[in-house]
Amino acid sequence: METLFFLIITLIAIISAILVITCKNPINSALALIMTFFCLATYYVMLDAPFMAAVQVMVYAGAIMVLMVFTIMLLNVRVDATKTHSHKVVFGLIIGFFSFINIAYVLVKSQAALPTGPYSGEMIKKIGHTELVGREIFTNFLLPFEITSILLLVAIVGAVILAKKKI
Repeated sequence: METLFFLIITLIAIISAILVITCKNPINSALALIMTFFCLATYYVMLDAPFMAAVQVMVYAGAIMVLMVFTIMLLNVRVDATKTHSHKVVFGLIIGFFSFINIAYVLVKSQAALPTGPYSGEMIKKIGHTELVGREIFTNFLLPFEITSILLLVAIVGAVILAKKKI
């Protein structure tokens, strides 16, 4: 039953990810990306990481996507109605197929999928996801966390400045 649910969520995630890059309207593309984020949150729940699922929904599907949709609307992005060339699509599909084969080979043959790290599954259940994530972010990863927040602030200010020049 769990495998069937995983396959259904995976199919939805793949379809919505394809819609992100194939939709002509940027708002429809953003909505498809939100669906992909919800599928990723479902994966986190299936991996017994409810805190990460909640963060995925609140931060990415919520705040970041609202910011992206706001930027799309603020910059007044138009839909380009030009005809796509079939040779470009075929070339992109070939590159995507070989990239997928390469990534699948690396994941199967390497030890990237093996669980490593200082925390075992029992320790995570004992201490809790939230405390461990908070401890890591605000001790070992404080500088990257702050740099990310500054970069997001600069992106927001840049979008407002670009939009104001057109008014």
